[in-house]
Amino acid sequence: MRLSGVVVAQDEERDLPRCLAALSFCDEIVVVDGGSRDRTVELARAAGARVVQNPWPGYGAQRQRSLAEARGEWVLAVDADEFVDDALREGVLACVAAPGGPDGHRVRVENRFFGRPLRHGGLGRDLHLRLYRREKARYEDALHAGAVVEGPLGELPGALVHETYRDLDDYLEKQNRYTSAVAREKRARGQRFSPLSAAARLPWGFGRRYLLQAGFLDGWPGFAYAALSAYYDFLKVAKLRDLEHGPERTEG
Repeated sequence: MRLSGVVVAQDEERDLPRCLAALSFCDEIVVVDGGSRDRTVELARAAGARVVQNPWPGYGAQRQRSLAEARGEWVLAVDADEFVDDALREGVLACVAAPGGPDGHRVRVENRFFGRPLRHGGLGRDLHLRLYRREKARYEDALHAGAVVEGPLGELPGALVHETYRDLDDYLEKQNRYTSAVAREKRARGQRFSPLSAAARLPWGFGRRYLLQAGFLDGWPGFAYAALSAYYDFLKVAKLRDLEHGPERTEG
């Protein structure tokens, strides 16, 4: 088997069908589900994917599980809210068919915010290592972990199109879930809430993206991305305080 498309998913019934349809050129598709409460698993199986259900262990660990489940010589890792465009598909197929070459390839991610591609705010050239020889890759146990490949790297044409959020309701629902998961991982690593760090997240996160990285050139979506991303940065830290003072705390 030459190529495995792998997807880590949880409650992704809206975006998953398009993601899997764009991976139809792969020899196999593997979906590792972290405990979805919607139709994610049903839709994945209907699309012909092999589904592995693994209660969410953290970002890096779940991605490592998806790598372990793949059977292909090459692995293409795609998030459920992404899809492979035509140019990237042709680039992946050419890479897999060619002998030799790099052991991993970076892929440009085209981030769309509220339906519009973002060219600034730190996202103009957003490259991620997504295609790699299975035996040469691993994921480290880290927040939002990326693949590590022992060997030379290349870069593919085309893009993974990333539909981040379509409206504010979508943003608020997903980011509440994501920031809670990140806060739990931070606490498990021994990190503590810092008022100073929390206070700095909002102005620095917005100013960096909107002013220093020229997010203002993307118009309203650029402003919304900078503001909401700064809020996301704040919540990741602020929720540590909830965990420290909530029901899980034991009195000494």
